[in-house]
Amino acid sequence: MRTLKIVILCLFFSTVNLTFTDAQNLNLIIKGKGSLETTIIDSLNYKKIFSDFISLENEIESQHLKLQKLGFIENKLLSSDKKNDSTYVAKFSLNKKYYTIYIYYDNKLLSKEILEPVSNTVTTEYFITTISKSEDILNYINFKIIEDGIPFASLKLVNLKKKDDNNIYAELVISNNKKRSIDNIIVKGYEKFSKSYIKHFLKIKKGNDFNLNTIKEKIEVLNSLTFASQIKPPEVLFTKDSTSLYLYIEKTKSNNFDGFLGFGTNETTNKIEFSGYLNLSIVNNLNYGESFNLVYKSDENEQKTFEVNFNLPYIFGSALGTEFNLNIFKKDSTYTTVNQSVGLFYQINAKQKIGVGIEGILSNNLLDDATSTAIQDYNSVFYSLGYQYIKRQYYNLLFPVNFVFDLKISFGKRNFESTTEKQMLFNLNTFKNFNLNTKNSIYIRLNSAGINSDNFFTNELLRFGGIKSIRGFEENRLIASLYSVFNTEYRYRLNNNMYIHSIVDAAYFENDITQTKEKLFAFGFGFGVFTKAGLLKFNYANGKSESQKFKFSDSKIHISLSTIF
Repeated sequence: MRTLKIVILCLFFSTVNLTFTDAQNLNLIIKGKGSLETTIIDSLNYKKIFSDFISLENEIESQHLKLQKLGFIENKLLSSDKKNDSTYVAKFSLNKKYYTIYIYYDNKLLSKEILEPVSNTVTTEYFITTISKSEDILNYINFKIIEDGIPFASLKLVNLKKKDDNNIYAELVISNNKKRSIDNIIVKGYEKFSKSYIKHFLKIKKGNDFNLNTIKEKIEVLNSLTFASQIKPPEVLFTKDSTSLYLYIEKTKSNNFDGFLGFGTNETTNKIEFSGYLNLSIVNNLNYGESFNLVYKSDENEQKTFEVNFNLPYIFGSALGTEFNLNIFKKDSTYTTVNQSVGLFYQINAKQKIGVGIEGILSNNLLDDATSTAIQDYNSVFYSLGYQYIKRQYYNLLFPVNFVFDLKISFGKRNFESTTEKQMLFNLNTFKNFNLNTKNSIYIRLNSAGINSDNFFTNELLRFGGIKSIRGFEENRLIASLYSVFNTEYRYRLNNNMYIHSIVDAAYFENDITQTKEKLFAFGFGFGVFTKAGLLKFNYANGKSESQKFKFSDSKIHISLSTIF
């Protein structure tokens, strides 16, 4: 019985509370001068139930502003009457609807370039748009202004009035329009990342105008570096007196070991001969972005090559870098050639650089009888000018480089006994990956080099042929005063870690000593596969001259492995 009384009391108080709450609610009805205007007002979906009178009045004012944004700039509240204890009726007169607005602005604070994408008519004083789009356009302008280094800018239209019978006049006011500049640059993750790379490679410096969009674009070029990458987008900390930019970078593995084993049949002895190649690249171990490369080759023709290259960018924090190179070549017991060079280069941007250098060459005849007049002791000095363009596709593990253009031209003199000979050298290496789709691509490469001189020695001619040149021929077997090699591959990606490809190569070369001009061709196939040890490549190619027939015994097989550690 007692429980029943408690339940009845709870129900009673709940009913009283609901009645009391309903009694406090106020209802709002908004009408126009006619049924058409009332329909337009109803389409605004205004709020109709309120808990207090102030909220109800605010809603009436809000609808007045919404009607203005629709183009009823002259709408007026005619009356706001209490119909009964809980209902109020507001009556509006919408008057004429305007569709176009002329917005006047300060061209010192806002550029025409920002406005042109959102308005067909932009002058140095005003731009024209429809009233219905004006709010979205103001949001867009505000976003662009923030990107341009004014993070706390706010916009509003003032002095809205009738311009003429069909158009509205308004003034755009931009408040808090002080530009921000970068005061601090803080690197998180890879704290030892070279400051010179931030300043010269990324081109982000203290004192630069803060522009978040530009900073994001600059940070993207990090992906073109082999030794660093972006962890997440940059962030900014604003205080009253400073702007701090946070860059999130991580150090990546960039050291590389590349080697191959080649074998084929000797044309004279019909025995299998082996050749080898080793390329060791050490990158950024000192956190300066430096690189050290060591190359060693041993060819079938008892030729040996040893090369060392050291590259140091942004020396002493400047925009200049330096490069040192040593190349030693020995042709069995015939001659040796030592090439030493030093150069300076300037990194124009993430893709391009130019350089100048000086190169010294010393060659010695090792033949005891010195019967061959084509091989002589000589020394040369050349001054070089180079340009390099590299476009990477960092998202592609199998083919990380999309396009390369590398040109070097050298002018100098060769000294032999008491004579001096003016000479000119050039070397062009360019290739392009044409991505047809995610599976298919075509690779095209042109490598050309030449030496211009009135007379030549055998030990100064250019050497080519093999895996890095025209495939299907012995390494560095071919010598020329001028040559061009054209490599092509059709590549089919089986998956993200494996591809197969064709080999179609052609070459043309001239030898001014033997008065030879010849065309060469090579055909074959190959594949590449990512393993736990690195990228394993296999090439099978058969080469021939224009006057020869194909012989399977002349085929060359090369197996290479490239490992990043």
